[in-house]
Amino acid sequence: MNLQQIIDALNLTILTEKKDFSLIEPASGYTSDLLSCVMAGAAKQGIWVTLQSHGNIVAVAALLDLCAIIITEDAKPDAATISKANEEGIIMLATSEKSFSVCGQLWSLGLRGG
Repeated sequence: MNLQQIIDALNLTILTEKKDFSLIEPASGYTSDLLSCVMAGAAKQGIWVTLQSHGNIVAVAALLDLCAIIITEDAKPDAATISKANEEGIIMLATSEKSFSVCGQLWSLGLRGG
């Protein structure tokens, strides 16, 4: 499953610059709001589901070479965070859904933890 299919299936809002998301195939998924847990548990090229929206999520995603961050529960990153994500090549997506719901939907689509 590619990222465009996930965006469409979950009706995600794209916060960063658009790319050909059909060329990106997430390897796995990970959910946590604690940055230290994400650094210890998320796999390269995975999708990270979180309700955090501050600038540090971009640094963690870049460090781990994640393919995208899904920000849940209508949390809104500021313009500086979105700009930094664009600079780092990190895709940021958003939804009003709860993290638990997003994870269930990703699981139903076949995405598993890494």
